[in-house]
Amino acid sequence: MAWNDPGGRDPWGGNNNSSPPDLDEAFQKLKEKLDNLFGGKPGKPGTPAKGGSNLPIYVGLLFLLGFWAYSSIYILDEQERGVVLRFGEYHSTLQPGFNFQPGLIDTVTRVNVTAERQYEPSVANSLMLTQDENIVVVPLTVQYNIKDATEYVLNIRDPEETLEQATDSAIRHVVGSSQLDNVISAGRELLRVEVELRLQIYLDNYGAGINIIDVTLQEGTAPEEVKPAFDDVIAAAADKERTINQAQAYSNQILPQARGRAQRAIEDAQAYRGELIARAQGDAARFSQLLVEYERAPEVTRERLYIDAIEGVLANTSKVMLDVESGNNMMYLPLDRLGNSGTGLSSAREEELQRLIENLENQINSAAPSSATSATRTLR
Repeated sequence: MAWNDPGGRDPWGGNNNSSPPDLDEAFQKLKEKLDNLFGGKPGKPGTPAKGGSNLPIYVGLLFLLGFWAYSSIYILDEQERGVVLRFGEYHSTLQPGFNFQPGLIDTVTRVNVTAERQYEPSVANSLMLTQDENIVVVPLTVQYNIKDATEYVLNIRDPEETLEQATDSAIRHVVGSSQLDNVISAGRELLRVEVELRLQIYLDNYGAGINIIDVTLQEGTAPEEVKPAFDDVIAAAADKERTINQAQAYSNQILPQARGRAQRAIEDAQAYRGELIARAQGDAARFSQLLVEYERAPEVTRERLYIDAIEGVLANTSKVMLDVESGNNMMYLPLDRLGNSGTGLSSAREEELQRLIENLENQINSAAPSSATSATRTLR
């Protein structure tokens, strides 16, 4: 029944009456219970307890309470995330801003998810073997950040060590499947891309929560023990590349010239073909016209054709004609040869020609002295 019913008892320990409860007495009882709880001795009701003041205890309790409340407040920056473990079990992931997680119950691990981190293997870990059994040192640098704070904190005990082992496995797999020339020269960029892709696949399979930003693959070098031989190999590769470039440049220079000469020969041949066709067509048309004229006047046409032919032949012939008045003899002298005797003929040939001229003079003088003398003078 209710505490204010007739015959009932109120919760303050008194009988039910019309007077209000005594608050001082209630606080006194509460104080006595706290004294019993913290080792104080209770006094009689209505009298203060003995044993001194408990104010320091209360102050200590308030301080502990304030410290607990303060330690339960987490203010995360924009680049941070908080992984909450409640009694050792994953509870949630805190976002940037003000967060309250009760202390001694929750454990919060802060993770910076935007800062770029860097890992560079030691020289000992950079020593590896290529597919063609050459020892080479391939230094590299890995830049990464955290893409999943929960995976980074919970899935792997030591993410940094996992990254080191995954990097070592990826670079050794790629270099071990490549030739030495690709590692130290032109194929280095392709190797870098392959190492980056393979490393990211390894980390995703492990659930490491790590994102690979970039892998810088530096120029491969040889160990100190074999460096001279390695330098010779590099020099030979450079000579090979230079020779290929020179041959390519020569090819680029010769091929256009050859194509130009070939095109000119083709065009000359086409022009010559056109000329022959036009000449043959002209000769055929001329012959057809002559045939018509020949059918009209055969004798005249035949005589005209003969004269034209003789004129064409004699027009291109160097000659001198001597006409003797007393006879009908015509003599042809090769004046073109006689005129060039001083430049292109030998002394024996000159003497032979001189004797020939003298014989001709004698014959001419014996046949017609007067006219021959004037002709000989003209010849000289």
